[in-house]
Amino acid sequence: MFQKDNFAEDYKNIKTKELLYLEFDECSFNKCDFSNAILKNSIFSGCIFSSCNLSLMSIIDCKFSDVTFIDCKIIGVDWTKANWDSLSIMPMKFKTSVIDSSSFYGLDLDSWIIEECEVKDVDFTNSNLSNISFKYTKLTDSIFANTNLTKANFTHSEQFNIDIQNNNLDGAKFSRYESIRLLSSLNIELVD
Repeated sequence: MFQKDNFAEDYKNIKTKELLYLEFDECSFNKCDFSNAILKNSIFSGCIFSSCNLSLMSIIDCKFSDVTFIDCKIIGVDWTKANWDSLSIMPMKFKTSVIDSSSFYGLDLDSWIIEECEVKDVDFTNSNLSNISFKYTKLTDSIFANTNLTKANFTHSEQFNIDIQNNNLDGAKFSRYESIRLLSSLNIELVD
């Protein structure tokens, strides 16, 4: 199904349980099912995943650079297992996707785009999210602790719980009415 090196290929409706030691450059994946799949020592550069199910995939030592996910289901993925050292210099983009119950603990997500997504119960503890865009994203029960949110864009995002004393929010943007949620960490009482 896949060659060792894959360039500018269009994959549709593929279901697989493993991708091992493969390289994908400028490839597109449309309506593919990689749920519960093992991805190991593979490289994805400039790829687009559209309407794919990537839930519970295991991404052991995989490298991602300039990868875009559109309308994807990405539940229960531990992104900390990927290899983020040398190749992963270009930010990733998630648009209109579900990224629930996942972990980005301690990762550098500078300038990533996570827009119009559902991001429920996701761990961003100790991560660098400077310049990230969370526009129009629902962040229910996601964890921000000791997180760098410098110049992060939360415009029209909702359901976030961010302790302003435990995170760096210098230059971050929030919609006026949702920004009231930032006061919940101050142990104060708000009255009408």
